[in-house]
Amino acid sequence: MKHNYIDLFAGCGGLTDGFEQTGLYSPNAFVEWDKHAVNTLKNRLQTKWSIDNVDEKVIHFDIQRMDELLNGYDTEEFGQHQGLKKLVNKTNIDLIIGGPPCQAYSIAGRVQDKNGMQCDYRNYLFENYLKVVKEFKPKLFVFENVQGILSAKPDGINIIDRIRDDFEKEGYIIAHDLRKVALLDASEYGIPQVRKRVIIVGVNKNFTEENPEVILDDFYKNILPSFKVKNKATVKDAISDLEPLYPLDEISNNQRKVSHYNKSSIPNHSPRFHSQRDIGIFEELADDVAKGSLKYPDAESLRELYYEKTGKKSSFHKYHVLAYDKQSNTIPAHLYKDGLRHIHPDAKQARTITPREAGRLQTFDDDFEFIGSNGAAYKMVGNAVPPLLAKHIGGAVDILLKRYF
Repeated sequence: MKHNYIDLFAGCGGLTDGFEQTGLYSPNAFVEWDKHAVNTLKNRLQTKWSIDNVDEKVIHFDIQRMDELLNGYDTEEFGQHQGLKKLVNKTNIDLIIGGPPCQAYSIAGRVQDKNGMQCDYRNYLFENYLKVVKEFKPKLFVFENVQGILSAKPDGINIIDRIRDDFEKEGYIIAHDLRKVALLDASEYGIPQVRKRVIIVGVNKNFTEENPEVILDDFYKNILPSFKVKNKATVKDAISDLEPLYPLDEISNNQRKVSHYNKSSIPNHSPRFHSQRDIGIFEELADDVAKGSLKYPDAESLRELYYEKTGKKSSFHKYHVLAYDKQSNTIPAHLYKDGLRHIHPDAKQARTITPREAGRLQTFDDDFEFIGSNGAAYKMVGNAVPPLLAKHIGGAVDILLKRYF
């Protein structure tokens, strides 16, 4: 029998796609507020997973409006819905998955924000996650977030301790040594990318006779690590077979600016527009890396190059060329603003990566179509859990459920 689940902060469906790949789960509802992500998720559920009634199951709504989310709403912005309680009806929910937006917890976000993200409302979106858990009382929950959640201290209190205490009040036990056991490097699970993420599993102590701490110890030390791969995937493994997209001899400045050839039939394999200046920079940097010249060996030299070329100063070095024989650096939602830290390793292509290449580095299949503009696609890809990582987590959770519940 399949495990019933609800996906909160579902995004475009990275977690769900991985869980569905296992064939072990049955989705009952999804909650997401971003329209592009909602459209993408609905399309994927219908075309890939043949899930019916997606207009009801995918709830396009603001999770902060909890009473309406649970009991139904009729609004100008989000339309009508019967609410999560009627949708789920009498189905027993085994599992709730999802991860609140990570920007408030990210270390980079805290560095760049003048208040260190102390005043960001997203610090407390976990409370809405908790309210759904409290309503449906699943056997387990899976909560995914960035590494920075382990050190974030809004109001001077460790957010991870606040999360643990609040969930324990509702009968859910979380590992007390999260900093040691819950931080994963996705590259160890076959994702061609260095991506550190925290996976928090909460056990409902009322559903098992075993000590929850024993269950969690087994999960983190034995079950989940058993899904690690022997050989890490590389950037070359992920994107080298995609059709190359070379610069045009002349940049088109018609209604839609185009700087590179684009005749690919693969969805979302379309490069953003680059100026002649940037094309020259990308070619020089990728050629420097390929030849091992090391003309720009460190962050400081890259910051100086950025200032020299643009006249702008940056506290972060803006340029980074992906290496074919290594894993990519983290694919972030920031890609929708620029791709300067994700320059294609082929100097002849002289560009940053496309949404499809970003998706490949996140282990999205080519038939996973991102609905919306390139900017929307980059944001969805960067915010998602890599489906392959989600598949491994889904496999591990299935073992946990069958072994202890």
